[in-house]
Amino acid sequence: MKPERLARRVIHESRWVNLYLDTLRFPDGQVIDDYHLVTYDHHAVVAVVENAAGDLLFVQLYRYAFDTVHWELPAGGVDAGEDVLAAARREVLEETGWESRDHNRLYTYYPSNGSTNQVFHVVRCRATTLVAEFDRREIEAVRWMDRAELARMIQQRAIRDGLTLTALLLHLGGW
Repeated sequence: MKPERLARRVIHESRWVNLYLDTLRFPDGQVIDDYHLVTYDHHAVVAVVENAAGDLLFVQLYRYAFDTVHWELPAGGVDAGEDVLAAARREVLEETGWESRDHNRLYTYYPSNGSTNQVFHVVRCRATTLVAEFDRREIEAVRWMDRAELARMIQQRAIRDGLTLTALLLHLGGW
């Protein structure tokens, strides 16, 4: 069932994302001349950060692709050679100013495995101490949300980020 790649045309390559146009031949002889493939050189990590009261830490940021401001869980790229749990710890600190501990990988998944090689890791951790200012170049606000407020925001469709929603489903579902 594995196709053979007959050709690859580079549409775009950068340190963030690559786009290729491949020609594939399947075992039954079928040829697809324009299979679009988006690749990412780095994995992504999202952190579900909980405090002692059970509230979750959110960041508010502008998303250019949709020209809107969203509430999301802290997330970002995993640097080359960086451990996923270390990346989660770093992202939480950079985006929120909070240190965290007890990092546990809940899940790893492929958000769009039909057209990309993108990999997302969901990490759960506990907040410890607020030690720094959040990154004001990227983040507009940081706040804790309790479960009732979170439920209202989901019902109102105010949280739309797939990485955040998947992480919340896994966390709140007790995984």
